[in-house]
Amino acid sequence: MTDRAHILLTNRADPLLLVWPVPGNPAALVQFAHAAEWRQFIDDLAIEARIPEIVQAKFARAQTLYLLGWIDISLVKAGELAALIALELALMDRYGGLIVKRKRSFATLLAHMVEVDGLTDADLPVIVRCGGSAIGHLTGTVRPSLAQRRNTLAHGDPFEGLPTGGLLELVRDLINFAYRHYLAEAESLGIAEGSDLTLTNTPAMADAQ
Repeated sequence: MTDRAHILLTNRADPLLLVWPVPGNPAALVQFAHAAEWRQFIDDLAIEARIPEIVQAKFARAQTLYLLGWIDISLVKAGELAALIALELALMDRYGGLIVKRKRSFATLLAHMVEVDGLTDADLPVIVRCGGSAIGHLTGTVRPSLAQRRNTLAHGDPFEGLPTGGLLELVRDLINFAYRHYLAEAESLGIAEGSDLTLTNTPAMADAQ
């Protein structure tokens, strides 16, 4: 599901230009001149390999849509929706059982990361490397929040508008953060990357008991 090698891309007549975080600049204009360069960039944004397969598959779908943005840039917007769907699934897995069901939403799950699980900008590699801040986009103090972006894409036209710079990379960092204890347990058990990992400390499991 995560293999995109069968997708063939040819070089463009003009480079692909995209707003994306770079060291010291959270909103730089980045240029990709060759298809192989774009493919490597997207492949490098994968989430940690020991995260559960269902989340891997949904995030990989987002990467695939981003990759196809080389052909049609509007597909990057569909990739953003797929990335936010993968993030919501990951947060439901990690935090869903800790939030009362009637209050559980993507917005409350995002706020839980900050207000309960202690997420700060210092925990997000993209922010540490490039600057800026993501926390307000999770708590809703900065608009549009990630939850609002997901709703707009899901209930409007996911192909309209300009790509949101750095969204896929931010989502990757948020998913990795949410699974950090899960991954630490994997490390303590000596489970290698790419293994079929099933642990028992997922908070959402409590909701089913």
